[in-house]
Amino acid sequence: MYKRILLKLSGESLVGDKGFGIDPDMILHYAHEIKELIAKDIEVAIVIGGGNIFRGLQASANRIERVQGDYMGMLATVINGMALQSVLESVGVYTRLVSAIEMREIAEPYIRRKAIRHLEKGRVVIFSGGTGSPYFTTDSAAALRANEIGADALIKGTRVDGIYDKDPEKHQDAVKYEHITFSEVIENNLRVMDMTAFTLCNENDMPVVVLDIHQKGNLNKLLSGEKLGTTVTR
Repeated sequence: MYKRILLKLSGESLVGDKGFGIDPDMILHYAHEIKELIAKDIEVAIVIGGGNIFRGLQASANRIERVQGDYMGMLATVINGMALQSVLESVGVYTRLVSAIEMREIAEPYIRRKAIRHLEKGRVVIFSGGTGSPYFTTDSAAALRANEIGADALIKGTRVDGIYDKDPEKHQDAVKYEHITFSEVIENNLRVMDMTAFTLCNENDMPVVVLDIHQKGNLNKLLSGEKLGTTVTR
């Protein structure tokens, strides 16, 4: 269905049942899901969050300046990127870890053309370090990178199977959308991604698909043409 995708994973998605840090079973699950896509010659880029380690929004509560806290959160995404890279390579997937903050001993600096070339060669490109600037979430980084590399869609993996009119974990009568427009998401204040990310995707006609990535095989089914999750378009 899509030839090149950008997959957005939250840091919290790596926690699994551990409550904090990285659950080895969960990160291995993601690695196998991604490996299936590579086997089908789908080009995969990933933006990963750092909320399982530190969130910039926690900073003020800890008496840490917001900008400093955002940079700490960016470094957390690099740690998660290194972990995902290692597990992907352990299952036979070639990868490149790219950072928006230069740290040459650990990751490549972000160069758009080079990242695209890695994708064309069948390597999974893991974007870490967010946008490299404070005040932007990793959702915004995912939207930015998806547009820069010319992805066919931005896929946000979550623990719920799509977008609902209200929180399905709190309301049994929540109604799921199979398809919704960006303007409807904004008007109804449906907090799936931040508004900066949605606006960027809307302006550049970048489809966003929200689906349950914890369910085994969902990514493969989606990219094989099955209707899963919720699709957001202009």
